[in-house]
Amino acid sequence: MVDSVLKLLERATNQTAAVIATIRSEQARLPTPCADWDVESLVRHLVTQDLPHFMVSARGETPDWTSPPGALRTDWAQQFLEGAQLLLGIWADADLERPVPMPGGGQGPLRLRADHQITELTVHSWDLARATSAAVDLDSTLAEHALAWSRGMLKPEFRGPDRAFDREIPVPQDSSAYDRLAGWLVWS
Repeated sequence: MVDSVLKLLERATNQTAAVIATIRSEQARLPTPCADWDVESLVRHLVTQDLPHFMVSARGETPDWTSPPGALRTDWAQQFLEGAQLLLGIWADADLERPVPMPGGGQGPLRLRADHQITELTVHSWDLARATSAAVDLDSTLAEHALAWSRGMLKPEFRGPDRAFDREIPVPQDSSAYDRLAGWLVWS
């Protein structure tokens, strides 16, 4: 199971890299499903905030999630790949069963942080693909994993006005895994 989590994380980083690689410079200002971010802002978030924070998290430490984004180079896909390789290297050496503090309190195995990262990368690769009409086949296994994990972790007290996530948007159960994931993870 632990090995499969790391394989899913690698698949999530590869998928995100593939989507970023399709983005053309004239698409930078297109809106994304993330209300406050255009395409460039979302890529900046992934490359200069998520990946560095994920590295800190993979070491068992607590990142400063409020830190501002860093500089985004012009070669977005390459910058993402470089960060993703560093992240995967940290995870390869990690003790995934080591207890670490979890958001909202308590302890859990470090591997749960990998699940969080899979979820974040999966939903944001969908956001970017949707915004840019990227011709990338998104991995439904990643979306199913992200949906299952986030349904277990996202507690009602984290949802609603002035919270990280808004209320779920009902989506028919026969919708794609990505549509169900997007309906579930509605950012405030």
